[in-house]
Amino acid sequence: MSGRLARLYRGETNVDFIGRRKIWFAISALFVIGSLVALFARPTEDPCRSPLPSGLNCGIEFNGGLSITAPIAEDGPLADTPDLEVISSIGASLEPFGAADAQIQVETSDGERRILVQTREVSSPAERQKLVDAVSEATGASTAETTSESISAKWGGEITDKAIRALLVFLVVVLLFISWRFEWKMAVAAIAALFHDLIITAGVYSVVGFEVTPSTVIAILTILGYSLYDTVVVFDKVEENTAALAATGRATYADAANLSMNQVFMRSLNTSLSTLLPVAALLFIGAGLLGAGTLEDLALALFVGILSGTYSSIFFATPLLAVLKEREPKFRNVREKVLRDAKRTAARPSLAPVPATASGRVDEGDRTPAAITTGSGATARATNKPRPGSKKAKRRRKR
Repeated sequence: MSGRLARLYRGETNVDFIGRRKIWFAISALFVIGSLVALFARPTEDPCRSPLPSGLNCGIEFNGGLSITAPIAEDGPLADTPDLEVISSIGASLEPFGAADAQIQVETSDGERRILVQTREVSSPAERQKLVDAVSEATGASTAETTSESISAKWGGEITDKAIRALLVFLVVVLLFISWRFEWKMAVAAIAALFHDLIITAGVYSVVGFEVTPSTVIAILTILGYSLYDTVVVFDKVEENTAALAATGRATYADAANLSMNQVFMRSLNTSLSTLLPVAALLFIGAGLLGAGTLEDLALALFVGILSGTYSSIFFATPLLAVLKEREPKFRNVREKVLRDAKRTAARPSLAPVPATASGRVDEGDRTPAAITTGSGATARATNKPRPGSKKAKRRRKR
């Protein structure tokens, strides 16, 4: 096991990535289908009212709602209370007013702690005032210090529409650039890998139940860039090897692509691990152990997106590219030529070993038919040479 790990670390792998592409495609299909089911068929407490899938829990920035901010008074009931207990206490005070699922955060600025409460839209000004009074009473702040702000769902929908248009423009630009730098089939494989990563990340978000916030959008844009970076690195190596091997007929396109992936596999793995470690610290330590709820949206999307992007670059995008390229007449002819050469080499007869006696002479009784009939050139001449001590050899010496 240690030897395999050492070879893996040194980049001395010989994995048949292309030959096992059906396994990788099946794994991707399983995750993508599961994510789509979670996004469109899973019921949620607060489904998105914007063009986003209904299986996502959208924050008030997208669905609209009420935001309440109040300072925690130094002489109030929560003055010396830890942040987690403050959040629990505020949630209990809002529960009688139907806001038990409100998002509550504690912010610290210049030595002063403030409470931020985000909840759904309220139907009347009277209900809104009740929530404001409840927060004010729980924190010990005055009514004047407690501020509230309504966010319209229409505004969130407009922001979502603009974000989707910007994403489409981004995808078109990426498609054009990769087509210009490499070729259009590589661009198609790269865009397919992007959608693969987006769908899986959104599906995990739906299953976990985290709210979609602006931090989520920022994280998704970040993983788009990371996924493209990893895919382009692999494609650059594929282009180099296919130009030297597949284009000259020395190997099939799939074999050249497989060699490329083995050469860059350790590089991609090291890059992903070095990126995942700080993101995992944000998710599991910052958001999990320390209770920094503002980090969980960003960290989860980054963590899942980087994992998915690393997988798609090696196990999805490049095998898909190989499938597309192997259908071209040029590389189909190369594959047929390589297969013919392999069959011809396998069918070529080989010289069977001939045992020798203790004196070094070949025993004719032990000579196999293959050794006799397949001899050619020097081998054939050596076979017809008379044995030392025979009458024929003595006559030659007399001459």
